[in-house]
Amino acid sequence: MTDVQAPMSGNIWKILIKNGDVVAADDEILIMEAMKMEIPVAAPHSGAITLKVQEGDPVEADAILAVIE
Repeated sequence: MTDVQAPMSGNIWKILIKNGDVVAADDEILIMEAMKMEIPVAAPHSGAITLKVQEGDPVEADAILAVIE
């Protein structure tokens, strides 16, 4: 099991996958917005994903955004 963490503080702008989807390594799973920039967040490896956030949620740096099993 691997946590996908926020690279910086910001807001969840758009989620590109659904809970339970199987993702491959380096697939973009969501896009954050911070300092008026879009920051893509990718899966570190393949597996089934469980989201821990929703669109519009504010998050701090290193917050857990999703878990890959």
